[in-house]
Amino acid sequence: MRQTGSSIKPIAVVAPAIDKKVITGATILDDTEKDFANNYHPTDYNEQSLGNITVRRAIESSQNIPFVEIMEDLKPKTAINYLKKMGITTLTEKDNGLPLALGGLEKGISPLQMAGAYATIANDGKYIEPTFYTKIERKNGSVIIKAKQTTRRAFSKETAYILKEMLTQPVQGQNGTATYCKITGVDVAAKTGTTDENYDRWLCGFTPYYTAVTWYGFDINESINFNQRNPAGLLWANVMSRVHTGLNSAKFEKPASVTGVTICAETGKKATTGCQNKYVEYFLAFTAPKELCSKHSGKEIDTNSTNDFKKNVTEIVKGITEDIDAKEPVPTIESPTNTTNTNTTSTENNTQKTNNSTSNKTNSTTNTNTNNSTNTQTSNTNKTNNTNSNDTNTTNNINTNNISSDDTRIDNTTE
Repeated sequence: MRQTGSSIKPIAVVAPAIDKKVITGATILDDTEKDFANNYHPTDYNEQSLGNITVRRAIESSQNIPFVEIMEDLKPKTAINYLKKMGITTLTEKDNGLPLALGGLEKGISPLQMAGAYATIANDGKYIEPTFYTKIERKNGSVIIKAKQTTRRAFSKETAYILKEMLTQPVQGQNGTATYCKITGVDVAAKTGTTDENYDRWLCGFTPYYTAVTWYGFDINESINFNQRNPAGLLWANVMSRVHTGLNSAKFEKPASVTGVTICAETGKKATTGCQNKYVEYFLAFTAPKELCSKHSGKEIDTNSTNDFKKNVTEIVKGITEDIDAKEPVPTIESPTNTTNTNTTSTENNTQKTNNSTSNKTNSTTNTNTNNSTNTQTSNTNKTNNTNSNDTNTTNNINTNNISSDDTRIDNTTE
């Protein structure tokens, strides 16, 4: 078990807060240093606070303070209940505090359980217990052992989709911490994690096909300096890029009940034609902001006329020809934005398709238990890389190495 750093934010903060309608992706939060309860004073990575930003923007460059603010409203006990539903079993009473938002844990979490939790997002909010095999058969086809996996609903498919969409931001965003994880033709959701003194580096992520989690560190804590690179992230990117070679292109599928609205990133309200910094955000039913941006004049934008909600275009994913060896992304320096137009809209996801190859005998997944490896049995909810003639389902565990060009500067011993 290891400290998770910021890789815990999507599962401990964002998923439960969206599901409980505490926030939306467009909620504006104040990314400014402040004191919280019990003299807790977190800072942002490189101490770069951004002022008023959306939740989506906070995820993109993994700002710290906004997630503590959300946890303050959500309550750590609620977060712990959600984590338990996602298969996390190593939390203690001492984790019932605000540092939980940034991965400040007494014991930590294993890469296997982190993979199971991220696979819950990929599998539309359904937790499926990780397994290292599906079944073992005799030569005559009789089954000797068949895996029995616990399954349960952790949150709605709508919440899962919105979280998937927001987690593409570290990969696609200008200030993303995992931009080297892009796979052409495939949606990629990813989150990095770094702990104090660079002792632990994580990359947790998934596509419509696979979930993979990688951790990089030492048994006895030692700072990781990897020539301005993220070892965990590079492992993730190189393995996942190759695993997807030859598969059909795939996008995250939006449930019909999720609404897309063009938002002004400065105010968190519905964008007008005068808003320069705008984007499409996704909302649960009845949670989208109703007010137009009051900071920029103009007419309301019809989201349906400007966005095709990522229609699928079938093509074959091409593999990489050279190893990915990218340096960690350097965020653009931004001036803090403080606006009085705070979004007060306090707010009231797809079957995991995979590579069904009919010739393989083993169902291999690229991780400590990818979402496909955690779900190898559930061919409908998570159609994994199920080779229909498999004798055993093996997983290639790469969880002992992975870094993430991330963000969290936390005291992992803080209670």
